[in-house]
Amino acid sequence: MNRTARKIFRWILPIVIIAAIGFAIWHYTRPDPIEVVVRPVQNGQVEKIVANTRAGTVEACRRAKLSPSIGGQIARLPVKKGDRVAAGQLLLELWNEDLAANAALAESEAAVAKSRANASCLEAEVAQREAKRLLALRKSGAASEDQTDRAVTQAKALAAGCSAAKATVKTSREQVGVAQANLARTRLIAPFDGVIAEINGELSEYVTPSPIGIATPPAVDLIDTSCFYVKAPIDEVDAAAVQVDLPSRITLDAFRERSFSGRVRRIADYVLDREKQARTVDVEVEFTRPEDFRHLLAGYSADVEVILDARADTLRIPTQAVLDGRRVFVFLPDQNRIQQRNIQTGLSNWEFTEVTTGLQAGELVVVNVDRAGIADNAHAVVMKETR
Repeated sequence: MNRTARKIFRWILPIVIIAAIGFAIWHYTRPDPIEVVVRPVQNGQVEKIVANTRAGTVEACRRAKLSPSIGGQIARLPVKKGDRVAAGQLLLELWNEDLAANAALAESEAAVAKSRANASCLEAEVAQREAKRLLALRKSGAASEDQTDRAVTQAKALAAGCSAAKATVKTSREQVGVAQANLARTRLIAPFDGVIAEINGELSEYVTPSPIGIATPPAVDLIDTSCFYVKAPIDEVDAAAVQVDLPSRITLDAFRERSFSGRVRRIADYVLDREKQARTVDVEVEFTRPEDFRHLLAGYSADVEVILDARADTLRIPTQAVLDGRRVFVFLPDQNRIQQRNIQTGLSNWEFTEVTTGLQAGELVVVNVDRAGIADNAHAVVMKETR
């Protein structure tokens, strides 16, 4: 080695040593890579939805809490809790022998009045025919004027008596109606097909109607199990976007693995202002498939998602990966680092957000963006369970 080569070597050697020491210091003092959870950018459906703010309730389309309009002693109770009944079936009857006797008496009096009216009208018909005969004879001079006038007057009087008798029959029938109405007040009749949910009372017990302004338990609670809907409160901010007939999804705590299709059937006409709670609007969502009614019970807690808009087969990412509605962190597997990316979004819900520009299918976005150390160009590795 000549003198020049030795001189160059003496200069290079310290530089290499210093570089090696610097690399070693950087390698052993650099921060550990951040563990990130990633999800792929992929195509799928994204919906814009609004959901209830508090749990909704499954309601029967028809439910009648029935009680007699008068007080009395229960004489007949032909049904029990859980029975299925048909419209028009007797559910409960109070002791009513006195009212039944009054109704029978009114029926008898009506029958007597009708018979008297028939007799009176028959007499009027005979008198009318006699008057017509004498009028004909009067024209030929075979009957006197006085005799003819008496016959005509009698016919008119008997016709008036017939009309009065008919009016009496009508009054008697109306009295029968009053008696039967009083009798009907002692009976509870099923207004529709349904299931007996509750009975408050036993044979020979007394029931009394609710005083004005004071609610008392119904004697019979009847539920129509052929139709159900969900009534759920929607925040007033979201309620303005909800419209009748919009498609909906219904989920129930009782059926955690299922969702039911629904349709908005009614939006309340006023806002509920409850103390210490946000103002809400009640929205009613009906089940659209009759087969879903088979296992439902009135009173189940339920949640609804009203679908305002939907995009099928669009580019989407988990909503939790989006920051400020316009930024994401993309994991670059070939560089083991993350990169901040600006994006433009479309429809969004709590689960997925539509991406219109800024990402491509197959790229990996970071979803645990709240982890300490997440920053543009940060060194990162994917957590083992998400590889």
